[in-house]
Formats: sequence, structure tokens, C-alpha cells
Amino acid sequence: MSIGLALGGGGVRGLAHIPALETIDACGIQPTHIAGTSMGAIIGAFYASGWSGSRIRTFMEQHIIERDDNWKTLYPKRRGIFRWISAVGISFKGQGLVKIDGLLKYLIESIEADTFEELAIPLKVVATDFHSGQPVIFESGPLFPALKASVSIPGVFMPVQHEGRILVDGGVTNNLPYDLLTEICKSTIAVDVIPTPNESCNDIPNMMDATLGMLDRMIAQFVEIKLAEKPPTIYLRPRLTDIRMLDFLKAGEVLKQAAPAMEDFHKQLKSISSREGARSLGIV
Repeated sequence: MSIGLALGGGGVRGLAHIPALETIDACGIQPTHIAGTSMGAIIGAFYASGWSGSRIRTFMEQHIIERDDNWKTLYPKRRGIFRWISAVGISFKGQGLVKIDGLLKYLIESIEADTFEELAIPLKVVATDFHSGQPVIFESGPLFPALKASVSIPGVFMPVQHEGRILVDGGVTNNLPYDLLTEICKSTIAVDVIPTPNESCNDIPNMMDATLGMLDRMIAQFVEIKLAEKPPTIYLRPRLTDIRMLDFLKAGEVLKQAAPAMEDFHKQLKSISSREGARSLGIV
């Protein structure tokens, strides 16, 4: 039974992949191939290395500061948070605001896999060639340049120079890469974490929020077109509202908002599991 899992990009909203993975685990489904973009690529790398959804949740919760945290809740997380913060650097070269080399190296150390070949499940990571505007797919070699390129949001993170190309965030060209799996998997599961617009909000965004917000809108339109042409077997898009792409203080809110969608997702997964099981027995 070949099942492909695609995890979309969306900054902190990518943490919504965690309850989705926990639900997949609870259904006893084991994806045979994974594709990820941006935050989806990072979560995908953890999952492809053999981590369960619950283990990823525990790891992330140890490294995240939330708005309602106080000294009692922060103290047990102090080492993880310090390691997380100290791994991020500020760039003054004008190519991006943040350097994430240290953070990505720390994450790769945590999953204990330096290359794609060391992962338990084949993984495809999407980046974008800045000058050609074409997607770049990584599926072999070192993980570090692939993940770094895939999360390099233009203007926020520094672009990546790799093998003569300048690479930026994969969400620019393929934010939900289930199409990379349709030819090699009988069934595909796509988890989309682009936000649901809050049309009642009249707040004036700052420059960064306006830029990233419009990027979200464009990405959502591209995904809608692709879904209309050839949808995945299962499509999950949790309702995520009022969570900006880089608002990591709302990590807990992401998990809370994603939770209600998991009941229906569970039903769909059980359906696909039963159908694929029947196929393997030659019943259908």
C-alpha cells in the first residue's frame, strides 16, 4: 500500500501538521513517501526520520514560548528555549533579516540524519530558484541546504546559494506538493496550513504583515487552481485564523485551532485505510 503525504508551508501554522501526524499514527497508517515545503519540509524531515507525531509535539513544546507562559511554565523549557534562540542570528547584509543556519543544524542534529538517504521514509523538499522562478526538488544528498532553501522566505530569511543557484522558499512555486507523489503513490494525503481569512478584521497591517499576508493570499489561489485540476485523495485544511506566518507566540493557538478538524480527518483516513487494505487483498 503506497501512500504519499504532502505537508504544506505556512510558518508557525505548520505546527498544525503535528496533530495531523498524530491522527495518521492513530489510524495505523504509515506513509511510504513524504513531500514538504518550508515548515512542512522541516516537520516532514522529523517524521521521515522515524519520529512519531506525539514525539514531534513534545519536542516542539519544549522549545516554544507562548503568550500565557510565566516563570513557572518557562522554567522547565529554559534549556530548549535558550538553545532555540541562541541558534538564530541577525543578518546585516541586506539579503534577509534572519540567519537560521544554527537553528537548522540543531534540528538536523535532533533528528540524527544528515542526508536524505539516512531517512526512514523517502522525502522530497521543495525550494524555488530565485532567478528562473522554477521549483527545485531535493530528494538526495545533505538535508541542510534543502531545508534551509525551502524555508527561506524572501526578505525575511537569507537566500541560499547552492550549486550555482540562488534559492528561496518553496512556497513561492509549490506550497502543497502532493503532485510530486501522485505518480508514485496510489493514494495521497495533503495537509494545507494556509490561513482562513478573517474578513471582519479591519486592523491596518505593518509592512511585514502586509507582505506575508499577500503572499498567503497568492499561495492560496495557486493551491486552489491545482486542487481543481487534480485533487489529492484526502485534503485537510484546518481552520486557522488570525495567526500570522511568523507569530510563534501563538504556537499553542495553532494546535488548539487545528484540533477540531482531526475528527473528520480521522474518518477519512480510516476510509482510505480500509479501501487500500481491500485492494491489497484483491477485493476491489
